[in-house]
Amino acid sequence: MVRACGLLTAQKEPVPLKSIEVELEVRDHVATVVSTLNYENKEDKPLEAVFVFPLPGDAAVCHFSAQIGQTQIVAEVKEKQKAREEYDDALSSGQQAFLLEESDQSPDIFSLSVGSLPPGESASIRLEYVTELAVQADDGLRFCLPAVLNPRYQPQGSEGAGVQVTSVPASLVPYSLSFSARVSSPRPISKVESNCSLDPLQYLNTDQTQATVKLAAGHKFDRDVELLIYYKDAHQPTAVVEAGQASAEPGSLMGDSVVMVSLYPEFPQSVTSSVASCGEFVLLMDRSGSMSNSRISSARDTLLLLLKSLPMGCYFNIYSFGSRYEHIFPKSVEYSQQTMEEALKTVVQMEANLGGTEMLQPLKHIYSQPCIPNQPRQVTHQLFVFTDGEVWDTKEVIDLVKRNSDSHRCFSFGIGEGASSALINGMAKEGGGHAQFITDTDRMQAKVMQSLRFALQPAVVDISVTWDLPKEVSVTVLSPPITALFPGQRSLIYAQLSGQSSEAAEGCVTVKYSLAGHPSENQLHFSLRPAEDTGLTVHKLGARTLIRSLEEGEHRGWQDTKVKEKVVQLSVQSGISSSLTAFIAVFNNNGEAIQGPLLHKNILKHDYVDCTLSSYQDYEDLQEPSVLTMDYMYADQESYDYVGCTLNPYQNCEGYMDADQESGDYMDCALPLDQDYETCSYKPRNKSDSKTGVFTQMKKILSDFWKSCKTVADGALKSVSEGNARSSVSEQQTRDPLLQLVSLQEATGKWLLDPALPTALGKTNEEVEKSKPVLANKEIWATILALIWLHGLKMDSKNEWDLLAMKAASWLRAQNAPWVTECVEAANLLLGCSVMKEALGL
Repeated sequence: MVRACGLLTAQKEPVPLKSIEVELEVRDHVATVVSTLNYENKEDKPLEAVFVFPLPGDAAVCHFSAQIGQTQIVAEVKEKQKAREEYDDALSSGQQAFLLEESDQSPDIFSLSVGSLPPGESASIRLEYVTELAVQADDGLRFCLPAVLNPRYQPQGSEGAGVQVTSVPASLVPYSLSFSARVSSPRPISKVESNCSLDPLQYLNTDQTQATVKLAAGHKFDRDVELLIYYKDAHQPTAVVEAGQASAEPGSLMGDSVVMVSLYPEFPQSVTSSVASCGEFVLLMDRSGSMSNSRISSARDTLLLLLKSLPMGCYFNIYSFGSRYEHIFPKSVEYSQQTMEEALKTVVQMEANLGGTEMLQPLKHIYSQPCIPNQPRQVTHQLFVFTDGEVWDTKEVIDLVKRNSDSHRCFSFGIGEGASSALINGMAKEGGGHAQFITDTDRMQAKVMQSLRFALQPAVVDISVTWDLPKEVSVTVLSPPITALFPGQRSLIYAQLSGQSSEAAEGCVTVKYSLAGHPSENQLHFSLRPAEDTGLTVHKLGARTLIRSLEEGEHRGWQDTKVKEKVVQLSVQSGISSSLTAFIAVFNNNGEAIQGPLLHKNILKHDYVDCTLSSYQDYEDLQEPSVLTMDYMYADQESYDYVGCTLNPYQNCEGYMDADQESGDYMDCALPLDQDYETCSYKPRNKSDSKTGVFTQMKKILSDFWKSCKTVADGALKSVSEGNARSSVSEQQTRDPLLQLVSLQEATGKWLLDPALPTALGKTNEEVEKSKPVLANKEIWATILALIWLHGLKMDSKNEWDLLAMKAASWLRAQNAPWVTECVEAANLLLGCSVMKEALGL
């Protein structure tokens, strides 16, 4: 029985997944997503297809069904190992079966096994999940339909094969996508935006509280589909009470009512506008191969803005990582003009040339650093992590962040399509920080600077939640304790309400906290009358929240058997998937066995890496600049004659993929490779060794290949990086006057009357010199010129430069200099602006 394992190219037979249909329903800030996957077996043999795909890391998968012909079956949630055994038993007896399971390594990767699909037969798979939509910097609610599943880097020596993730060019993705959304809210819908082309928004009523939108015709599912939904008066606290399921046992989670409380804490303006002048800022930048090109360029620009915006008196350091990690200073240093300049010299030379994506070791090193003298280890340590999220050990990383959350706040940034939502959201949640996702069309700087503003504000401490309910009603909180509050950001609380109350009864929830030494509280009164037609959405999200909380607390070895049993029980009762359960559906096929050998295909989501598979090709030499091509096939299962592995030149390619062993990361580099690699063989000792043996053999081949290339590649990459980094950054700053102006600012906040300043402002040296008030100090004049230019001509980018402008205004006030008013008037006249002195903060 032939078992071809891997992606198939356009030259091979087409994969069986034909199309994906997605229907999105958004109610306020909760999304229900229904995906229908349509398969067709065009082979002349029965087919087993494995489709590996991403979902949001906090999604609650709540329904899975399959239809073949006129027969439909709804899958059941069962303990994972039991579900796998049922699936294998069904296939071995000739039955059709479907298995949906979460990856053991990360909750945002799922695999769907479609088993024993007869020749010429079609199957329709229906998958449903619910999730909350995150609030963005501009108050939009973000929904993301992941299209890209990036290869997850597995550190050398780590255990477990897990879900195998390969890459395929976007042009070869063989299935189509249709996508439509329906949005409803108590408040009017202002607009819906997307990174993809949309048909015009269609309002369904006159008050504009309901609308529909869909992707424009001809969309290729070659990137994440992102929707940004904007409501009027978005920051309104709400509470939704949902009645329990009539058929569920009273007193159980599904049998009782559940409430979802959404809070938007209000902070005094005096606190939100203040900036801390102490603490430590550690910036951890991903420099793996997949961060190449525009991503690393944008990252350099962002580090420039961050460094210019840090307050005097703080400490800082910059780490970068790939297969190894580097740091600019041996330990964090005090922020000054000298240390800032030294850091910038390194930043402008940064390239995406450190191989794989191994984040765990640099994090351990950062957390092991001693306290800064005279700065006690409280939450004054701010960690900023930038990554495209392609790590294998997601749960280990999040667990490490959680263990150090008493001393470090973690702000995480997912860069580009395919960033792991489980990793980015998990690090921020457990680190008491804030998460941001930055697509390749976004400006990274705006979102990062919003998080820096959060980090510069005092941490909210002593957070507590209390409930005031009728005496006949008791409450069991399902959510973990709130660990962080930020202005404009929503906090969600799920709670189970046991007992009966009248429809007119009310409840009250109070959140108390301390901010900058001042106690504060927010209250929300709500009706206990259940909402209508909610489809048990609140129960599903509440169950998901409790399951995730139990998993995160006990995943290290699952030593507590009772907790493990509790997760499985909750998952089965609520119908919500977990790391310990899976959805299983088996068709009996009227008792008739399916005839013929079983063909096995892996179908995975794409990335942008040019990687392809080729069968039985006899290339032995790799003389041209090439892309690595892998081919491995299972021979007849009874005899296991051989497994072939070839390295195949990819025609018309200008570079080859450089990676660190198992890394999915790459970078383009036109280096010729002279090594010869021949077809190799592997013969497993028995059937159970076949799949494990193939991947073990493949890892050994790849390891030998990369080691042989490493010496040549490292030397060439270093010279390329050093030769191009500074020029590329200077070119970017030349193209972007804002970055050019920012690069000229001193650490104290002032600008010097440097010859480069007029160029950044679009003026000549003579114009700037002639316009300066005669008695005005040159530094005062230069700084006011820069501020007038920013406020008068760059207000659309205010969230990027606001903090460094505040620092400049603070420096000006400290000078207590004369002629400020005259300088403001002269600068307005020169630049053609009309900015008031008060607008500058003077």
